[in-house]
Amino acid sequence: MKTDLTAAAHRGCEPTGPQILQLRPDRRLGHEWDDWDGNPVPNDGIYHEPPGLFFRLFGAWALALALGVAAVIWLVEPRLASFWSPLPKIAWILLGTALGLTLLWTLILDLSLRLNRNLLPRKLAEGGLLPKVMPIAERSGRWFGISRDRAGNAALRVFNGLATARARSGYRPDELLLLLPRCLDKEGMQGVMSLAAQYGVPLFVAARGRYAREMIGRVRPKAVVAVACERDLVSGVHDVAARLPVLGTTIGLPQGPCKNTTIDIPALELRIRTFLGIAGANSS
Repeated sequence: MKTDLTAAAHRGCEPTGPQILQLRPDRRLGHEWDDWDGNPVPNDGIYHEPPGLFFRLFGAWALALALGVAAVIWLVEPRLASFWSPLPKIAWILLGTALGLTLLWTLILDLSLRLNRNLLPRKLAEGGLLPKVMPIAERSGRWFGISRDRAGNAALRVFNGLATARARSGYRPDELLLLLPRCLDKEGMQGVMSLAAQYGVPLFVAARGRYAREMIGRVRPKAVVAVACERDLVSGVHDVAARLPVLGTTIGLPQGPCKNTTIDIPALELRIRTFLGIAGANSS
């Protein structure tokens, strides 16, 4: 009897497989937000920076680089002359030419935005050179206490302006790809899904940037409409814009990054309609 009572007391405690307990956080940050301190994002993450901010930040970086190179040339000028007397002069001419071409490039980009007409080939603008320097302007903003988000927003305004001006309209809906972040709030996600259904555009929710790039490689769209925060859009444009046309739509961060983010549905719809060739019609 005593043995039976002991067995009954331990019933249900027999060895079984391990029980793994987990605590899942309410958000998973993307790598672009590794430096986030947990505080609310200013302005709920909604920015409307002028394109001129991008030009000023890139100009400051170019000037700093030119001054650094000039200092190096000045220091080694005697050594260069010892190898070949015209060499210092050639170095100064090359530096001046590079600085002049950089200034000319930024002026032409600014004029293109003002005229809403691309004055440079795609490879020298939104399809090549511009995406390469956007991260530079984003980083140089720190010198002046300007956040990556503000600097990135200004850079994206320049990029979107040039991309819209050159966008070839008349793509079929199935030739587009709409990329979304996983962090949109319920209302925003439902609104985007309704848009995708209305226009017949394929939609993909990317948990990470590499999954978005992988889907682009699989689907091979002719144009992409991407939705993300400024940091992810700058990174994505840098990686993808050289291969195919891209238009970006930024999101709001009322609860910080990567959780319950919001989206401007009319702005997104305008991007879709631009590629479909019906941007001039009244938005529904």
